[in-house]
Amino acid sequence: MLIADKIADDCTKALKSGDKNKVSVLRMIKASMKNREIEKKTSLTDEDMQSILLSFVKRSKESIEQFSHAGRSELAQKEKDELMVIQHYLPRQLSEEETREIVKGVIAETGASGPRDLGKVMKTVMAKLKGQGDGKVVNKLVKEMLEA
Repeated sequence: MLIADKIADDCTKALKSGDKNKVSVLRMIKASMKNREIEKKTSLTDEDMQSILLSFVKRSKESIEQFSHAGRSELAQKEKDELMVIQHYLPRQLSEEETREIVKGVIAETGASGPRDLGKVMKTVMAKLKGQGDGKVVNKLVKEMLEA
């Protein structure tokens, strides 16, 4: 089942069960899907859907961080709840150790030797992860390993 179909089904179920938070999040995702479809003038693939969902994840994480720093715990919790709904539709995220192993492999594979090779390594690692890793974590690990 395509991610878009699963989201549509889950939205209907959430409406029937009265889960207002989930309905709100899923409608927001569906609206973004529709906008992307209009831009592309074609149906979305699962990869397109993953990129949409990853942009929502990134936005939510940034909002959680900002709300937490501002002492707005109720808004941070709302964002965390939304993030849980969104992450349900993404592949399992790799742990930092699993990501570290992939980064080590890519550094060896590309022959990267220093910070100037950061872009080359990042591009290859992110392509291998395909939405299973956080770009910030990957960037931190790559910088750490290339500077060592």
